[in-house]
Amino acid sequence: MSKSEKKKGALHNVKQAVLVTVILLVLCGFLFPLLLTGLSSVIFPSQAGGNLLTADGETIGAKNVGQEFTEDYFMKGRPSAYHYNTYYEDAEGNQFYSDGSEFSGLASGSNNYAPSNPALAERVEADIEKFLEANPDVKREDIPTDLMTASGSGLDPHISPASAEIQIPAIAKASGLSEDQLREIVADNTTGKVLGVFGEETVNVLGVNLDIAEAMGLIDEQGKK
Repeated sequence: MSKSEKKKGALHNVKQAVLVTVILLVLCGFLFPLLLTGLSSVIFPSQAGGNLLTADGETIGAKNVGQEFTEDYFMKGRPSAYHYNTYYEDAEGNQFYSDGSEFSGLASGSNNYAPSNPALAERVEADIEKFLEANPDVKREDIPTDLMTASGSGLDPHISPASAEIQIPAIAKASGLSEDQLREIVADNTTGKVLGVFGEETVNVLGVNLDIAEAMGLIDEQGKK
């Protein structure tokens, strides 16, 4: 084979490689995602939009992303290493988490402490004392495990029904709502096992607190986008 033929063959291979790359880029990087986005928007419009929740016409969160609540009349979720990315700004524009520590920017994850790490015991002990102070009628040994353990994402929107139930007496006192009202709100925001078999029953904390706010007259109406 002559040098010119070899050169033509090499050039042909390069053209083929570039053409295949462009075609796959268009198909897999543009057309396929566009098709899936279009189908999901038609078949699952709420999910495709992020399951956004509104209060008085304003978007206040997403159903599947937890938030940090500090008011006594709201239900509390699981501990979060990033305080669910909730922060406030001082007069100089500095940003801080609700506990006063410096806001480190939007993040998802956990501290990933080993069981032998003293920092884990310190964090859990502090959260136990804080919970017992807010729920004086609860005994230490009765606190459900998930209320003291952080999720891997730090953004878990759910707690167990037991964790919701144990908070009801204190929330009733703080909110002025009856315990029966609160139990009904919890039931309305409880999701059962998938297909009745997989997973566990879970309570959506943001959903519960939106219903509490509406029942207390703090918001006029809520909805989904």
